Amino acid sequence: MNRSCRYSIFLGMVAGAGLAVAAQGQSQWTGVYSEDQAKRGETAFADKCSSCHANDLSGGDGPSLKGTEFSNNWNDLSINDLFDRVVMTMPMNAPGSLTRPQAADIVAFVLKQGGYPSGSTELPADPDKLKAIKFLAKKP
Repeated sequence: MNRSCRYSIFLGMVAGAGLAVAAQGQSQWTGVYSEDQAKRGETAFADKCSSCHANDLSGGDGPSLKGTEFSNNWNDLSINDLFDRVVMTMPMNAPGSLTRPQAADIVAFVLKQGGYPSGSTELPADPDKLKAIKFLAKKP
């Protein structure tokens, strides 16, 4: 087997390993953010997001960020999809102005307000790690 073929097989194995991590069932139901992070996110949310989404995330000028409609809209996507939306388009008056850590904190706050459990580690700001975390509307 030549070097190019071995390299292709290796890349396939690496990609397969990434799928295996996602298939292990990590979701917002498995405690992917910390309480401290959600607390920081609450402060950032109040400053940057609440004017459109309301302090209780019920919506207003912007959509609600909790409840059945929100969960169904994000169902079966990755947490990275939600994170990217926050990073690229929020806040509406200054899209793209949030840092990645701020966005991770805000997403953690949104998850907490949605009633999803916290865990012992913080939600990462790394897209590759966030892609391995599914958003599931219903608890598995």
